[in-house]
Amino acid sequence: MRTFTIAILFALPLIGAAQTKLLLPDLLKQGKLEVYHRQISLAADANKPAVYLDSNEGEGIAWIKGQTFSEGTIELDLKGKDVFQKSFLGIAFHGANDSTYDAIYFRPFNFRTTDSVRRIHAVQYVAHPTYPWKKLREEQNAKYEKAVEPSPDPNQWFHARIVVEGDMVSVYVNNTKQPAISVKKLNDRRSGAIGLWVGDGADGTFANLTIKDKK
Repeated sequence: MRTFTIAILFALPLIGAAQTKLLLPDLLKQGKLEVYHRQISLAADANKPAVYLDSNEGEGIAWIKGQTFSEGTIELDLKGKDVFQKSFLGIAFHGANDSTYDAIYFRPFNFRTTDSVRRIHAVQYVAHPTYPWKKLREEQNAKYEKAVEPSPDPNQWFHARIVVEGDMVSVYVNNTKQPAISVKKLNDRRSGAIGLWVGDGADGTFANLTIKDKK
């Protein structure tokens, strides 16, 4: 289990505090994406510069070497697929190691489903390892996962803006004015590593990552 430290920032000045727009294919070529439990590659036929995390059992993360995030805004484009239980993708942040982090992720196969229960499971907040999705759903159903309206096409690119302000996390999809979800953080971590995230048995494509850290 790797533990991240802020000291790495001094070894990689290119991805310091002044760098906000991160070109993921460039980071991949430069060896600045540290992948856990996945393989990462340049995305083929993505119609924009993007990277692809393949599918595997368990959750996978591509940590951005030298980049931490405290409070502010994370924006990126994501592309999943409309295949039931095979598309979970998002962002991990405030990471301490490969199993201790917060994450916002999406289930594109639930974006436009006609099943009313599944539909409210489109965007999810988790705080690992203490609060995985199953525990949150069983104990606080529909609080930490919500529908996304208007619903994006599950097979196409969509844009996400994640705003972290103090102990609140809010998510806006495709430039909507109202958040799809807005919840209180479930831990006291206020800074840490940031990375691309995919869920158990899922893959995903990512592009246009921008990080604006207020601290």
